[in-house]
Amino acid sequence: MGRIWIYTGIALVLWILQSLYKAYTSPLRTVPGPLYTALTRLPLKLSIITGRRIYFIDALHKTHGPIVRISPDEVSISSTAEFKEIHRAGSPFLKSEWYSKFTMSSRPGVFDMRDPKVHAARRKLFARAFSKTELRREWEGVVREKVKLTVEKIRGEMLGSSDGRCDVLKWWTFLATDVSGHLMFGESFDMLSVGMKNEYIHILESTMKGSGINAELPLVGFIGRHLPIPSIKAMFRASDYLTEYGRRAVTNSRAASDSTRNIFSGMIYESEKGSETLTDLDVITEAGNLIVAGSDTTAVTLTYLVYAILSNPRLQREIEDEVLALAEDYDDATLEQLPLLNAAIKETLRLYGAAPGSLPRSVPEGGATFLGYYIPQGTTVSTQSYTIHRDANNFSDPEAFDASRWRPKDEGEGVSSQAQAAFSPFGAGARTCLGIHLAYMELRLAAAEFFRECKGVTLAPSVSWATMKPENYFLIAPRGHQCEVMQR
Repeated sequence: MGRIWIYTGIALVLWILQSLYKAYTSPLRTVPGPLYTALTRLPLKLSIITGRRIYFIDALHKTHGPIVRISPDEVSISSTAEFKEIHRAGSPFLKSEWYSKFTMSSRPGVFDMRDPKVHAARRKLFARAFSKTELRREWEGVVREKVKLTVEKIRGEMLGSSDGRCDVLKWWTFLATDVSGHLMFGESFDMLSVGMKNEYIHILESTMKGSGINAELPLVGFIGRHLPIPSIKAMFRASDYLTEYGRRAVTNSRAASDSTRNIFSGMIYESEKGSETLTDLDVITEAGNLIVAGSDTTAVTLTYLVYAILSNPRLQREIEDEVLALAEDYDDATLEQLPLLNAAIKETLRLYGAAPGSLPRSVPEGGATFLGYYIPQGTTVSTQSYTIHRDANNFSDPEAFDASRWRPKDEGEGVSSQAQAAFSPFGAGARTCLGIHLAYMELRLAAAEFFRECKGVTLAPSVSWATMKPENYFLIAPRGHQCEVMQR
């Protein structure tokens, strides 16, 4: 037994000496940061698996500045100019291998493709289907119908419950999932009609946590996939379940019926005319990725939008007046012109955008110099909008929710070019979120309908910053996993 402790001690000393040597000789040794980030990735891993990555990195930036070493081989940058350089169209900084580990998919999709040419060809197939014009022409009616049903359900639950409360996070999740299911699969999950979560919702809720843990601790992910505990097994085998659901997208995309038509129908037709063919396996992969990207993201953003507006009674009254002045047959194009509603949406995306965490990229051949520090090729450089959106150089009083910062200049302070450049809730450059126009459409339609039909609603006593403070597993979500509102 004594020998085991001796060998263990020797191994520990050797590891420390080796880590110190690497830290001392590393080209990153001059990059600001605490000593422990030069020695081990463990603190970063712990922040990831505990849902605190955005806070861990933000704290390092607050202490060490706009460039900071967050692990032996990763640097985080919060300077807007450097962010734009890394993510600009045609940038040589390609997505890192982390994305493939995160998706746990054997086939790359538009989310984790690394080759710029392959990604551009695939994205081109999506361009028309996800354009603002096409979405409004083909799918706005579907979204509007589901939004109306959602708000009816919210009102009904508030009026029908003994305490007048309703969890809007639950209903926004049902809305976003039904919309995504209809567009991607050609069939709704009927979450809004049933009013309860099904297997797919539970899978979606565990996907991000399982993916994040698997990317950092693949051994844990491997063990989790084989444990005879359904909830843990599902967390690490989400891609298997998504594949099964994705087969519906293939079947419905080739169906002649309008009732099962989905967003892939035209894309497959277009791909078969060109050199980039969208195979059945591609559709399965993309459908799974897109429904994950379009469900929790929209639901969480809508929840924080309601929370932020209800936390400011004056803003709430002004938005209610703005949307109540609309004609009954208003559409998304009309909503896009409402100054206050859109300002509140943008401010929500600034502070509570659903994906504010790191976007890791690999430094290209020849290395790069940022803010006077040389970063060798192969190193991971990451940026996170959570920190960029809270930089006082970009936004005055950055921690405050202030919708007026996005109002047109002739109606208020207006927004600076620096703020516009820093605003990146959907990413930037060629990798900007594919569903940005769909997200804005859902946010506008849902918020307008909610504040028209639920005038005077308030936050329930159960809601506080402690319950709403985001936890971060790639996406964010309220720690309390609900947001209750009540009618006066």
